[in-house]
Amino acid sequence: MRKAKGLRAKTRTTLKKETREKGKIGLGKLLHEYKSGDKVVIKVDSAIHKGMPHRRYFGKIGTVIDKRGGSYLIGVRQGEATKEIIVRPEHILPHKEE
Repeated sequence: MRKAKGLRAKTRTTLKKETREKGKIGLGKLLHEYKSGDKVVIKVDSAIHKGMPHRRYFGKIGTVIDKRGGSYLIGVRQGEATKEIIVRPEHILPHKEE
């Protein structure tokens, strides 16, 4: 039998939530407004399937380019190229510069 190669293949630990992270997400995460040029961290919430980016972008830092409806257009560096992905606010966090 051939091995499955779906979008969520090899994500057993990547998309796993810790014990205290399970349950409903807070409103602050949904209502946070990002402006163009803000730095964000892509942290996929596996409980919400809508607007979920590919697992290769998990943990990457991107820049908000634009807002599209309820989602955001984010530019992420991948090698030499800059990829533009559309992500919903449930899957991003503001980047804390140190």
